[in-house]
Formats: sequence, structure tokens, C-alpha cells
Amino acid sequence: MADLVYPPVVLAAKTLFRVMDYRLDIQGTEHIPATGGALIACNHVSYLDFIFCGYGAQPAKRLVRFMAKQEIFANRVAGPLMRGMRHIPVDRSAGAASYQEALAKLRAGEVVGVFPEATISRSFTVKEIKSGTVRLAAEAGVPIVPMALWGTQRLWTKGRPKDLKQRHIPISILAGEPFTVDGDLDEATRDLRLRMTALLDRVQKDYPEAPAGAWWQPAHLGGTAPTPDEAAELDRRKPE
Repeated sequence: MADLVYPPVVLAAKTLFRVMDYRLDIQGTEHIPATGGALIACNHVSYLDFIFCGYGAQPAKRLVRFMAKQEIFANRVAGPLMRGMRHIPVDRSAGAASYQEALAKLRAGEVVGVFPEATISRSFTVKEIKSGTVRLAAEAGVPIVPMALWGTQRLWTKGRPKDLKQRHIPISILAGEPFTVDGDLDEATRDLRLRMTALLDRVQKDYPEAPAGAWWQPAHLGGTAPTPDEAAELDRRKPE
């Protein structure tokens, strides 16, 4: 089936990036397979992450089908676009159908994008993740490509007003080495989180702006974002 919606959306995103003059730093794209199924597992700090995660696969000429919550597909504007790009709706109360759809796409040789933390991390560190991502990759027989994003939280994140008019924002996209799941799923899940954390640590360290006390900086780097424990408490009080 031809992609009639996705390419124009990608073109529109690229045009927007140029207009806003985002300082994009994209590295590690050689790790994204040029052909065949693959699962991109990305950290989650912004409501816009799927745009930039998908953009990170563009040098490999791959279109990423994202697993996203059902509510986005119900939106009057976003819904038709999400369906047109053949993303995968996730009903959190009944996830079997979305899992099977993602599995079918991976087995058909497509790239599927997931955010293993499930929700945006208020602490801007990698939250605990469940085994669903590695289970999906193992059952499909495809590699996992870990990825880290940084800077997107400055545009629109949980608990902060969106500020989409900012220009010249540095945004980092880093893909890591792919790995296959072979063995214990819990061990593979821990491995995935370690890989994602290492990538995030790297892009945070190399980020060209690091003002002390910035709300978008994690606490361990001198920012005023909630600590992981504080973020967990906020999530309990104010679930997404």
C-alpha cells in the first residue's frame, strides 16, 4: 500500500524545522537498518517526540509507525493524520489488538516506534520500563534500536505550557547500536533501559546549553525539574 499521507507530513515537518531554525544534531542513524523490520525504542520527554524520533529515521529512508494512545486518534485534526500515516492506536485498557498490529508490521519488514516509558518523564531521566518492548521485538525476531531525544521538552512537555514559537532551539537525536533479544525478558528490559539511559546521558552532556536552575534540566545536572521520586509522586497525583 502506497504511503500518500506520510511523505507530505515529513516534508511539512522539515519545512517547519527550517523556518524555526532548530539546531538539529542527528547522530547514529547508521544504526537504523535500511531494510527489514526494526523496533525503535525512544525516551519520552515531550508531546512532540514522535515527530523528532521519526525524523531520526529519515537518513535511513525509513517511515516509522508509532504506537500511540487511542486518544490522539480520536482527535478531530490529529486522528486522520495518524490513521493516514498508519500509526498504531493503543487502548491502554485492551492492548492486545495494538500489540498484534505492531507485531504484524514488524514481521512485514516495517519500522515500529515505541516509547517504553509509556508516559512522558517529568524528571527528564529514563523511567522504569516494562517488558512489552523487548517481548514484541523477541516475538517478531527484529532488532531494537535504542534512541535518545533531548531539547524537545523545551517546546511542549507535561506540566508546562507549550511554547511552539521558540526558534533556534538545539534538539539532539541519537540512535544507538541495535541489539537482539535473546534470553530472559526481564534482563533484556534492564539492558534496554541502561542503553537508553547511556544515550540520554550522552546527549545531555553534549547539549550546547546547560543553564543552572533551568526548569528543563534534570535535577542531577543542576536543573529544577522534579527528581525521579518527585516525578513519580506527581504522576500518582496527576496521571496523564
